[in-house]
Amino acid sequence: MLEYKAARYGRTLTRVDRAFPSSQVCSACGHRDGPKPLHVRVWTCGRCGTRHDRDWNAGVNIKHEGRRIRAAAS
Repeated sequence: MLEYKAARYGRTLTRVDRAFPSSQVCSACGHRDGPKPLHVRVWTCGRCGTRHDRDWNAGVNIKHEGRRIRAAAS
């Protein structure tokens, strides 16, 4: 579904590996904090102290990884 919508609106779709640890990495400093149980919705980075909403943080990390993949392909 995303492929045809991206094509319809002239966008580029970049696939990020399913195994990418998007909810384990601090989007502020890049520290990998490790896996967390699914019931943990908010966590604090052990290195920089930034408090993260799990889903928001994962979204930011996926966006950055997609941009990194696209830049590497160019």
